[in-house]
Amino acid sequence: MARGEEGTATVPKVYGVATVLVCLEEAGAAYEVVPLDMAAREQEAPHHRARNPLGKIPAFEDGDLMLFESRAIARYVLRKYKPDLLGGGDPKRAATVDAWVEAEAHQFHPPASHILRQVVILPMIGGARDQRVVDENVGRLRAVLDAYDARLAKHRYLAGGEEEASLADLAHVGVMLMLVGTEYGRRVVEERANVKAWWDRVALVDAEVGIRSTQSSR
Repeated sequence: MARGEEGTATVPKVYGVATVLVCLEEAGAAYEVVPLDMAAREQEAPHHRARNPLGKIPAFEDGDLMLFESRAIARYVLRKYKPDLLGGGDPKRAATVDAWVEAEAHQFHPPASHILRQVVILPMIGGARDQRVVDENVGRLRAVLDAYDARLAKHRYLAGGEEEASLADLAHVGVMLMLVGTEYGRRVVEERANVKAWWDRVALVDAEVGIRSTQSSR
């Protein structure tokens, strides 16, 4: 998948994943998605480690700049193309965006990723689900989303914006798309009316991107 007109200057190259692609789309930036053969573990090959030294995805090239880690890439993209989604020049709003991006990284993502590993990834590779791990992390996720629900009772988006999603919201896309595809994730979201309404709004952002065809975990 590529965006942008033929004959234009070299565009950024993206190796995975949903969050980065949504930010590029929201920024209106031209880009090229470069597929990797994950089954052949191409992400661990030396040529890919030049982009991501950890041998994982995502990776991002913009001229001579090589970046890895989805949140770092997303911040770079938005700083360059659409800084309003990072809070623009308002230090208070920018700090609020940062706070909720950190909440996604340290509070939402850990239990969500544990659920996905048990429910989605292990069955794909012939592993057995540990229901104790699932139940424990569903409980943790419920507590996190209770806090989200209270916040979203007052604001349409996590960082307080009423008209437009910010990185605080977009940072959730990669994991949330997979999570709501599971019975556990769908239930904990649908049990919280404000979270459900928020996710319905955020999901519209990625609908035009064809994100599901390029979705990994993050």
